[in-house]
Amino acid sequence: MTFGRAALALLAALAPVLSGCAGLWPAKQPVSAPVSAPISTPAAAAGPAGAASAPASMSAVAIDVKAPGELKALLERHLDLVRLGRAAPADVDDSEWSRLIDATPAQVRDLLQTEGYFSPVVRLQRNAGPDGVRIESVTLVVEPGPQANVGRVTLDVQGELDSGFEAKESHAVSTLAQLRDRFELKPGRPFRNESWSSAKNSALVLLRAAGYANASYSGTSASVDVESNTVRLFLVVDSGPLYRLGMLDIEGLVDHDVQTVRNLAMSQVGVPVTETLLLDFQERLQKAGLFDSVNVTLDPDPEQAANATVQVRLREAAMQVYTVGLGFSANTGARASVEHVYRRVFGYAATARNKIELGDKRSAWEGEIIAHPGRRLYRNLIGGAVEKLKTDTDTVLSQRLRIGRTQDTQRLERLFFAEAERSVRTPVGAESSSAFALSANFHGGWRNLDNVILPTRGATLKVELGVGRSHGSDAKSGLFTRTYGRVVGYLPLGQTWYGQARLELGRVFLPSGVVVPDSKLFRAGGDESVRGYSFRSLGPQVDGAVGGGISLATASVELARPISARLPSLWGAVFIDAGNAATSFSSLKPVYGTGVGVRWRSPVGPLRLDWAYGSETREGRFHFSVGIAF
Repeated sequence: MTFGRAALALLAALAPVLSGCAGLWPAKQPVSAPVSAPISTPAAAAGPAGAASAPASMSAVAIDVKAPGELKALLERHLDLVRLGRAAPADVDDSEWSRLIDATPAQVRDLLQTEGYFSPVVRLQRNAGPDGVRIESVTLVVEPGPQANVGRVTLDVQGELDSGFEAKESHAVSTLAQLRDRFELKPGRPFRNESWSSAKNSALVLLRAAGYANASYSGTSASVDVESNTVRLFLVVDSGPLYRLGMLDIEGLVDHDVQTVRNLAMSQVGVPVTETLLLDFQERLQKAGLFDSVNVTLDPDPEQAANATVQVRLREAAMQVYTVGLGFSANTGARASVEHVYRRVFGYAATARNKIELGDKRSAWEGEIIAHPGRRLYRNLIGGAVEKLKTDTDTVLSQRLRIGRTQDTQRLERLFFAEAERSVRTPVGAESSSAFALSANFHGGWRNLDNVILPTRGATLKVELGVGRSHGSDAKSGLFTRTYGRVVGYLPLGQTWYGQARLELGRVFLPSGVVVPDSKLFRAGGDESVRGYSFRSLGPQVDGAVGGGISLATASVELARPISARLPSLWGAVFIDAGNAATSFSSLKPVYGTGVGVRWRSPVGPLRLDWAYGSETREGRFHFSVGIAF
């Protein structure tokens, strides 16, 4: 120890002398560094004599990643080495490049694990420049190996869902079955971290939508078995309490009744507060026509879950509204209309609507008083109408008075009514005839569509049934029965094509010598019937002019697709229509219309321009419908 200290003291004393003699020995030449050593660059050009050299640095290093397609993109997007190489910084020194290169294999493995590759082979090659020292590029070769699959999924529950399942409560049993059946990451599917996160989130969304608003995970894990290349998933969900309907907290009512809002809820105290219950309630409030804005939410207080509060925030619509409209249709030509809506008739929970329309071919008044929704959404109504309709062959004046009861739910519409109706038909160049009828009627509608305004999948059904007694000016009195049905289907065909088909049938049964008002009969032709023919121009000849038939059959098939990817709302279409109206099905001879069209799928519904060629008339005809309200 004494000799060591003496040596150190001697070196310290000679240090100034040795530093002054540094130039006596030749500089040591650089040697090529091994691939694991830090990357270096030639020293900067010497400055003035005796000045220290600048720190070694390098500009860009080309990074070449060799890996299968999607994995190559993943690595190039997230590897620090690739991102720094692209940035081409001038102030990154040798040690930083070396650190990034050495850290790359571990980072590659971490990234590939998110895609389900747990045993990759990673090779790095550093390629030196012409000087044999500076590294100009790095080649990264990645062989990911087989992608791991999900081996087993264990999903357990805690909380009220578990206790409800043990007690065999129907809601808990069905919810747990859906939770397990709909879990997205099934055994045998490839494991990816993104899919794993999505599956966990979707499971929570399902539980919360089922009324367990505070559902959360007690724990989740994904265990990898490298030998079998499988991943076992384990999840424990704490459902928390099931929220059950207790009361409605309603704010915003000024003129309308609280009972109307409660009727629209259509739910009894104690039922689970599911997402479907809240959304359907909100939609019914919006469709009632009484409110400008509607917001329905659940109070998430877990202490009140057994008697939960649903908060309803409303802003009432204006009590009276006038609407002026201008429009044009190939069926009835140009038109102008004025509509008045009064949402509180004489202080009662009822809405009055009156509409006057004046047009080239159709002039009409329609009026109705309808109650606000009651229990099970039934509403009483009374209404009437007067219509004058001109065609190329006749003029029909109709008057109607009806009283009834209606119901409009999520998928079903029902209307029961008694009606008195009178019509006067005046053929061109002939005398007028009239008919009067009293009838009991049912109109029903069913819809199952992906979008009510712009459907692409699903179906609608409309049914009309009526029975009554009729008397005509030139005919005897008698009973009659009227039936009508219309079904429309929508179906996507591949990625870009969409199909639509329609079938329409109608029949009036009445004894010989008995007539019914013209509105009870059928005619074909026009936009929603057989295109290529004018509105209501197809039917049997009566007094030398087209009249109404007691039998109707029409059908249509249409194919459409977006014209351009840049204009997804603008569609082109081809179609064929067929059908007619006649005095019997046996005498019905269908006519055909074929054509092309353009559709603009606007936010308020599709606007259409069609050109169709009528096989019977051997002429082409445009069909166009658009309306503007202000």
